Amino acid sequence: MSKKPRRKHSPAFKAKVALAALAGDKTLAQLTQEFEVHPNQIVDWKKQLTERATEVCGKPAESESPPVDLQALHAKICQPALKIFH
Repeated sequence: MSKKPRRKHSPAFKAKVALAALAGDKTLAQLTQEFEVHPNQIVDWKKQLTERATEVCGKPAESESPPVDLQALHAKICQPALKIFH
């Protein structure tokens, strides 16, 4: 019994299958038949697409507060302690 060669799917194909799975128009069995891919593979690609969607759309907005100067804060914290020891 010979093994089938391992298929390599393009990112575009994976995205197409994952989007079809997200659409919810068809069952997993129907998608499996249509794209000739194992159901577990479809579920994995769908999960990867939903988890990485923020990477495609950009990073979440950072807070608009200015960056904190840690050295200045450490100096302020240590000043009262130094006064106690003098």
